[in-house]
Amino acid sequence: MPLPFAPTVVLTPEDRQRLQTITRAHSSPQSLVFRCRLILRLATVDQPSNLQVANEMGCDRNTVILWRTRYLQHGLAGLQDAPRSGRPRSFSPRR
Repeated sequence: MPLPFAPTVVLTPEDRQRLQTITRAHSSPQSLVFRCRLILRLATVDQPSNLQVANEMGCDRNTVILWRTRYLQHGLAGLQDAPRSGRPRSFSPRR
């Protein structure tokens, strides 16, 4: 049975600084920047709902649930792309 309230995201000053640094870096992958912004929004004082954050960020509510859960379980490492299943690349990059 689903929980009526999502767990609260509480950031330490160090974690908040790291997330903000990633969002400002020009070399950060945009998918990671989006996830960091999402977590920063979830950790604000007004504690927005998943639906509210999804509407503000232009994504699905399930996306917010996924990244909230992964961040709470694994921290910043949970925001990275997970390894993909399947056959590894069979070509080598051009030199």
